[in-house]
Amino acid sequence: MISTFAGFDWDAANRAKCQKHGVSIAAIESMFTRPVAVFADDAHSDMEERFTAIGQSDEGRGVLIVFTLRVTDGSTLIRPISARYMHRKEIAYYEEAASSSRQ
Repeated sequence: MISTFAGFDWDAANRAKCQKHGVSIAAIESMFTRPVAVFADDAHSDMEERFTAIGQSDEGRGVLIVFTLRVTDGSTLIRPISARYMHRKEIAYYEEAASSSRQ
């Protein structure tokens, strides 16, 4: 779904919201250079299609990013909406879900 994208769509508002929980812009962008699990976020997709991505930071911490895709001048951009480090219970939940989906 997001295997090819041209970059990121940042402005002051989404930069501030994403950094509010201590996740740097560099950490968010670098997460998408590695495999991530992406889930549709149907509960919050009233105005536009939203997704939740989970993966690991360069330091190995679990990161959860809510984002949407924007097309600008024919290029697909990832627009992060929110980002934070995951809690232990979330990490366990997603690890369990991933292992059960492989069986």
